[in-house]
Amino acid sequence: MLKKRNIPHTYVIVFAIVVFAAVLTWIIPGGQYIKETVKNEDGLEKEQVVYETVKINGDEIQQPKFEYIDNNAQTWQIFAALYKGFERQSGIIVFILMVGGAFWIMNYSKAIDVGIFAFLRYTKRLEKYKFLRFIGVHNIILSMIMIMFSIFGAVFGMSEETIAFIIILVPLAISMGYDSITGVAIVFVAAGLGFAGAILNPFTIGIAQGIAELPLFSGIEYRMVTWLIINFIGIAYILIYARKVRKNPKRSVVYETDKYWREKRSDSSEKIKYHTPGRAWIVFVIISVSLIIFSFVFPVTTMKIGNSTFKASMVPVATGLFILASIFSLRKSVHFCILNLLAFTIVFLIIGVMGYGWYIMKIAALFLAMGLFTGAAMKYSPNEITKHFLDGTKDIMSAALIVGLAGGIIIILEDGNIIDTILHSMADSMKGFGKIASVQIMYVIQTIINVIIPSGSAKAAITMPIMAPFSDYINISRQATVVAFQFGDGFTNMITPTSGVLIGVLGVAKIPYDKWVKWITPFMVILIILGALLLIPTVTMDLNGF
Repeated sequence: MLKKRNIPHTYVIVFAIVVFAAVLTWIIPGGQYIKETVKNEDGLEKEQVVYETVKINGDEIQQPKFEYIDNNAQTWQIFAALYKGFERQSGIIVFILMVGGAFWIMNYSKAIDVGIFAFLRYTKRLEKYKFLRFIGVHNIILSMIMIMFSIFGAVFGMSEETIAFIIILVPLAISMGYDSITGVAIVFVAAGLGFAGAILNPFTIGIAQGIAELPLFSGIEYRMVTWLIINFIGIAYILIYARKVRKNPKRSVVYETDKYWREKRSDSSEKIKYHTPGRAWIVFVIISVSLIIFSFVFPVTTMKIGNSTFKASMVPVATGLFILASIFSLRKSVHFCILNLLAFTIVFLIIGVMGYGWYIMKIAALFLAMGLFTGAAMKYSPNEITKHFLDGTKDIMSAALIVGLAGGIIIILEDGNIIDTILHSMADSMKGFGKIASVQIMYVIQTIINVIIPSGSAKAAITMPIMAPFSDYINISRQATVVAFQFGDGFTNMITPTSGVLIGVLGVAKIPYDKWVKWITPFMVILIILGALLLIPTVTMDLNGF
C-alpha cells in the first residue's frame, strides 16, 4: 500500500511562495516607472507617472516612461516578510481579531444557535408547499443570499466586510447539511462574482474609468448584462456542488476539516433557556437613547450608489425600526434581542459604508460595540466578557497570522524592484496583435498582475495609465480596456494567496488553502473562459458607451 502523502500546511504553501518571489528577484531585472511630485487643486502633493511620446509604426502615442534599475535581490528578507506583512496588512489583521472576539461573545450567548434553529424550522414549514419543494427551498435561500452579497460586491465593492459574515453563515451552512466551502461560497465567492461583474463599484470601475478619461460608470448597460451572466453561471455551479454535498457529505473536499464545525454544532444543541434579564432592557434603553441622539446629529444621509446619490433619513428610520423590533424581541427572549442587534448592526454597516464611507476601522468598532452590548445583555461580568473576547481572538489567531505572512509576498516583490518590470514586459507583449487578441492579452495581463497586486484600486492606478493610451494605438475602445481590467481584477481574487481577504476568510472558516484551491480551480477555469468570451462583444459589437 502506498504511503499517504502529507498535504503541506497553508503556512508552508504561502511561505514557499514568499521564497519563490525572492528567487524571482535574482532573475528578473529591476525596473521602475518614473514618477514626479505634483500639487493637486487643493495644494496637496502627490506622485504621478511621467509620460513620454513614442512612435510605433509611424503613430505617436503617450505611454508611461520606464527605466531599468538595479534589482535588489532578496535573501534574508524572506524571514522579515512576516513582520513587514503584518505592518502592511495590519488593518485587516486587527479587523479579524476584533470581529472574531466580538462574535465569540455572541456565540457564547447561544443567540446565533437560536437563530439557526428557528431558521431551519421555518424552512421545513416552507417545504409543505409543492412548488417550493419542487424548486428546493434550500436552493432559493442559497440563491437569495448569494444575489444579495453579489449586489454588495457590484455596487460598493464589498470585500473585507465578508470576513464578518463568514462567522455567521458557515455554521448556518453546516446546520443545513452543507459544508464550510458552501458557507464561504454564498458570501465570499458571491461578493467576488459581483466584484468581477462590477456595475457601480467606485474602487475599481470608478478609478479605472477616471484614469482612462471616460464618463464615470458609462457603459453600464453591458456591464449589467455581464453581471447577470456571471452570476447565473456562478450560482448554478455553487448550487450543484451544494446539492452534491448535502446528498453525501463525505464527498466534500473539507469533510475531515469540517469536524470542528460539526462538533461545535452538536455542542450547541444543548437545551437553551429562553429568558429576558432586566439588564437586557437597560442595554436596550442605552442603545436606543444613543441612536436617537445620532438621529438628531445625522437627520439626513446622502447614500452613494456608484456615481448616483440620494438623500434619505436613514439613521432616524433605522433607529425607529430598531426600537420597535427590540421591544417585540425582548418580550420573547434575550436571544432574539441579540439577533435583532446583529441584524441592525448589519443595517448600520450598510448605511455607514454607503452613506459615510466607512472602512474596516469603523466597521470593526461597530462589531466590537455589538459584542460588548451582547455580553451586557446576557448579564456577563466585565471579566467574563473579556474572557470570551480573548477566547475568540485565540480561536481566530491563525487567520490573522496567515494574512500577515501572505502580505510578505508583495513586500518581497516590491523591495526587489521587479513589479514594474513585470508590468512593463507584459504591456510590450501586446504589440502587433488584432483587436480580439489584444483585448484578450490585456485580460491575461490583468489576471496575472492580480496575483501579484490583489488590490483593485492599486492595480487600476498602476495599469490603466499604460493600457488606456495603448488601446488608442491598437484602435480598441478604452471602455473595453476597463472591462478587461474589471474581469482580470475580479476572478482571481478568489484564488490568489496574496489576497489578505481570501486568506482571512479561509482562516476564519478553518479551510486549508490547498483544499480551497482543489475546489475552486475548476470554477476559476470556467470563470476565466467566461470572461474571455464576454470580452469579445466589446471589440466586435457597437455597444453603448464603448
